[in-house]
Amino acid sequence: MQYAVPRRGVPSAASLRRFAELLPPFAAPFRRAVTLRIVGRREGCRLNAAYRRKNYATNVLSFPYGGGHGDVVLCHPVIVREARAQGKTVAAHYAHLVVHGLLHLRGYDHEKKAQAREMERVEIRLLRRAGYGNPYTVE
Repeated sequence: MQYAVPRRGVPSAASLRRFAELLPPFAAPFRRAVTLRIVGRREGCRLNAAYRRKNYATNVLSFPYGGGHGDVVLCHPVIVREARAQGKTVAAHYAHLVVHGLLHLRGYDHEKKAQAREMERVEIRLLRRAGYGNPYTVE
């Protein structure tokens, strides 16, 4: 875990680890080398511009290194704003975005409709097991 923002309002490292462990191979003893980095708007915008050519901060970025290893960057201010707008808890939205980012590390994508449906199906199933609702349903 790396924190580039004050930890106030950010789920604990233990919670973030639990979210990551929703994907079975991330549970011990099969842990992957993954860094979760929590950033502010400025760093989120800089990374999104550098790697996706989009000049705004986005909620999650994934940087795969192969074999399920990589970095997942979560932009705290964007996640908080989206959670409020969608009527979700910050923890529920973090759980979704950690799962989403880790699935990207495993090769899942959502550029095409069929890919998006499959990725969403997996996310919904994993989050339901942890007691979270469908992340694509806005309250």
